[in-house]
Amino acid sequence: MNEIFEMTPDGIRELQDELEQRKTSISIEIAERLKEARAQGDLSENSEYDDAKEAQTNNEVRIAEIEKILKNAKVIEKSDILKTKVSLGQVVELLDIEEDESQEYILVSPHEEDIMKNKISSDSPVGAAILGHKKNDIVEVKTPIGIIRYKILRIGKSN
Repeated sequence: MNEIFEMTPDGIRELQDELEQRKTSISIEIAERLKEARAQGDLSENSEYDDAKEAQTNNEVRIAEIEKILKNAKVIEKSDILKTKVSLGQVVELLDIEEDESQEYILVSPHEEDIMKNKISSDSPVGAAILGHKKNDIVEVKTPIGIIRYKILRIGKSN
């Protein structure tokens, strides 16, 4: 039985874009690197060839991983996202009670996580703690540095 991966429409698009890039431009670049390394002769001590072969293997593994995710993806439609409880695909504004600082996050599946874009995974400590909670709830998150308390200020749909 295949595992189902719940994902937002944006997450699906991002994986499709990455898959296309890996199958085209990245594969072409790796093939060029292999061709240049082969042209240098003896491959037994050719680190450029070894690096290119490793990059090729890593690219093929990632392609297979993305294809599996996309094949078993269940799209979370914006109309399915609740407005009253934190769920996947929502923008959540959290207030760090101790620091008195707020931050907005989008709660996503583990395959969509991108902290640079404030996308946190439902499997992360913060994501797991806020999942299913309502506006004004206070949640505690266990971290390596101790417990952090957050207040949920706002729950909304992502764009």
